[in-house]
Amino acid sequence: MHIEALISIGIYFVVMLAIGLYAYRKSTSDVSEFMLGGRQLPPAVAALSAGASDMSGWMLMGLPGAIYVAGLGAAWIAVGLMIGAYLNYRFVAPRLRVYTETADDAITIPDFFEKRFFDNSRMLRVLSAVVIVIFFTLYTSAGVVAGGKLFEASFGLDYTLGLYLTAGVVLAYTLFGGFLAVSLTDFVQGCIMFMALIVVPFVTISTLGGWSSTTAQIDTINPQFLEWFTGVTAMGFISSMAWGLGYFGQPHIIVRFMAIRSLKEVTTARHIGMSWMLVTVVGAVLVGLSGLAYVSRTGTLLDDPETIFILLSQVLFHPLIAGFLLAAILAAIMSTISSQLLVSSSSLTEDFYKTFLRKEASQKELVAIGRFSVLAVSVIAIILAFDRSSSVLSLVSNAWAGLGAGFGPIVLLSLYWRKLTRNGALAGMIVGAGTVLIWLYAPLTIDGQALSQWVYELVPGFAFSTIAAIGVSLLGARPQPEVERGFDVMLRAMDEGLPGAQGDSAAA
Repeated sequence: MHIEALISIGIYFVVMLAIGLYAYRKSTSDVSEFMLGGRQLPPAVAALSAGASDMSGWMLMGLPGAIYVAGLGAAWIAVGLMIGAYLNYRFVAPRLRVYTETADDAITIPDFFEKRFFDNSRMLRVLSAVVIVIFFTLYTSAGVVAGGKLFEASFGLDYTLGLYLTAGVVLAYTLFGGFLAVSLTDFVQGCIMFMALIVVPFVTISTLGGWSSTTAQIDTINPQFLEWFTGVTAMGFISSMAWGLGYFGQPHIIVRFMAIRSLKEVTTARHIGMSWMLVTVVGAVLVGLSGLAYVSRTGTLLDDPETIFILLSQVLFHPLIAGFLLAAILAAIMSTISSQLLVSSSSLTEDFYKTFLRKEASQKELVAIGRFSVLAVSVIAIILAFDRSSSVLSLVSNAWAGLGAGFGPIVLLSLYWRKLTRNGALAGMIVGAGTVLIWLYAPLTIDGQALSQWVYELVPGFAFSTIAAIGVSLLGARPQPEVERGFDVMLRAMDEGLPGAQGDSAAA
């Protein structure tokens, strides 16, 4: 079993490295190509890349495990994410694609904030870049840990060896191929996840004798497992739905919008991305439900509910196919690692090195620094991952809330409210991230519950960030004239349906 499955994993690794080599030859001549693929991403690649880098191992392990334990009541998080993803495509993607180009071709989120507000103090760029590098280094470490555990649990390999295999392959294609390699590999990985989440629940339900037989078996365990509102409190429902708010502030997702070929293709990307997400989310829910019925009927032992996808892959499929299905988990993990590596590298290169150390650096030099940054972040992440029980990983689990609250309201207001000021953006960013940290670590309770157990920390973080950004903007001086002219340039480009001429806002 192990040898045949490892052959499938080996083929998958070879394909990823081949894509990295192709991207190295096609799109790494300057920093815009290395970091954004020259803004030439086809809509299908952008959509599946955003989806694959978003979902990570949560789609194939976390969500099926939650459904296995709690039934359909645990699926509200997925509903919240679906709504958030749609709103992200609908309201953030078009304007961000245009505004980042008209704002003197901004290629990172911190770069966009600085150019959007003409912030000569560099405070916005530095603060947002620090948040990105810290959170994404920790995120990357968690992904590497997940890869190590996958090889350990599935193949009996040493955890450290699995860690090096996962990190090594991701590092290779990201280091050399840059954004295009990350996006193309994400596209392939998204296709693998898509097929796996159709095949596994279909075969499991067929093995059980069909959907009626599957639900009948679940009824013998707990009839309420098929009820959407069983055990769901009002605050629990709000917390689950609020997960969707995090999308607006996730740099590794919204950077895909900046790279889409043209404004008119954003709609195509939305249709593809949301269709992919709907099928995969439903598939993940069915994996949890059908897996519960299978384990109950067969008496199979399952120590960790989050490994139900792995169990079904191993017991219901030929080892070669099982290897391909396990590669789907690896794909989910690796797609997120590579995206986070590249966003961290972009911030280190554009927002620190070029801004403070070498303003006149050549394109070739910046690409080299970008690659060095990928390596540096990877090394730190691997060091952190040596201790699989590191307390750092508990912080990573809350990074979605920290980034969503710190960046989400500022991204939305930057794109839709011309009166947002630099100080308002700074206040919103600080208050949003600070609220999340207080909610997580302050020794306070509500109705005997810790704050984060009472309501998801993203809810107050997002709300207070928005209030702070609007309040400080209204109480302070009005935005500079060039800031408002830049906003008008973006609106004109939107009306014309064009990406916009580079540098227009700077010249306005």
